[in-house]
Amino acid sequence: MTKDQKVVAIQEIKDLLQDAKVVYVADLQGLNAAKSSDFRRQAFKQNIKIKVVKNTLLQKAMEQIEGVDYAEMFETFKGNSALMIAETANAPAKLIKDFRKKEEKPALKSAFVQETFYVGDENLDALVSIKSREEMIGEIIGLLQSPIQRVVSALQNKSETVEASAEEVAAPAVEETPAEAAPEAPTAESTEETPAAE
Repeated sequence: MTKDQKVVAIQEIKDLLQDAKVVYVADLQGLNAAKSSDFRRQAFKQNIKIKVVKNTLLQKAMEQIEGVDYAEMFETFKGNSALMIAETANAPAKLIKDFRKKEEKPALKSAFVQETFYVGDENLDALVSIKSREEMIGEIIGLLQSPIQRVVSALQNKSETVEASAEEVAAPAVEETPAEAAPEAPTAESTEETPAAE
């Protein structure tokens, strides 16, 4: 690889890392072409970008990123390395774990997620259990809606109870009125008919 090619490769990695909030480095070594391509296809479906990189170039690119010190990850940059960038915090971890139900690899080398570093494959389960932003928002909305739904339900029940009480109070009064008015009604009609007869 020429110096110019290295510069281009480092720039490509930097472009991927620039605003990344979820960065994983995994070891894909041992996956044959078909399995590797299957892994990439599944990653693409889940909106995870994967780039197989040279460790030295990855480290140089990370050193040039402002705002994040990736130094904790550098010790894991040995052998085959694949950079994984995602929007959802736990998506790459879930992908790796699902893929490992049939294969030994990929293995997690390190990750930078929610401003925290995870070094070593033993952190995979912890990363899988991280809730995504969408999941957290959904839970918060659910928690917020729960008391509101109870208040609305209570108000609806109260208004129904008030209406039922009003109907119960009004019902006897309505029943009494026709009973009193009944004898008067024929009298009124007979007096109206009498002048007409004359």
